[in-house]
Amino acid sequence: MIDEVDQRLKAWVGRIALDAPVHLGVPDREALERGVCLYLLELAPAPAARTGRRAPLQFSVCYLVTAGAASPEAAHRLLGELVFAAMQESEFEVDLAPVAAAVWAGLRVPPRPGFRLRIPVRKERQETAPRRAGFPVVVASAPDETFQGRVVGPGDEPIPGALVELPTLRLSTRTDARGCFRFPQVPPAAALGRLEVRARGELLAVGEEALATGTQPLLIRVPMKEDGPGC
Repeated sequence: MIDEVDQRLKAWVGRIALDAPVHLGVPDREALERGVCLYLLELAPAPAARTGRRAPLQFSVCYLVTAGAASPEAAHRLLGELVFAAMQESEFEVDLAPVAAAVWAGLRVPPRPGFRLRIPVRKERQETAPRRAGFPVVVASAPDETFQGRVVGPGDEPIPGALVELPTLRLSTRTDARGCFRFPQVPPAAALGRLEVRARGELLAVGEEALATGTQPLLIRVPMKEDGPGC
């Protein structure tokens, strides 16, 4: 991760300093006299980015940036260009506070003008795979169907106005002038339960086995009394 930031910074400096060499190590004589030195000074914590998903792992890196050239004026001009260019980068944090003398002493180089550049380093968290159940869970839903039929009497004469009920589903309807009935959007025939037909004082129950055959339209013949009362 940090090496990717190194390469990113080198490319960034290359767009500004053009032919000036870029050094990533401790500021030495060559780096101080000519080129840009990016010395990784420290690592620091960084606040987690606020996102709608799980926040990535994050910290910040701090580079000490110094510049050298053939003349002090050229070095100062290059350093100023680097500062202004860094201020325009949304993820760069420019720290212009003086570098402590102890830092220069630790690096064993004389104090130089420079600035600190802080950049966040992020790593996306690996999503935890969901735990698998010890046995497969299968949810099956049967599509609704249309159930229809015809109620007839002797001689297959249609019986209009007959009451047709599915007690298990609490559904009922009446036959039309042709003796036909229809139940839209009901479970498969095997789950309908029994069917009851009331016509002219007669009650006929059709069992689940007969309905489960799946033959439609279902023809229901109701034995009628010759002088039976109406529906």
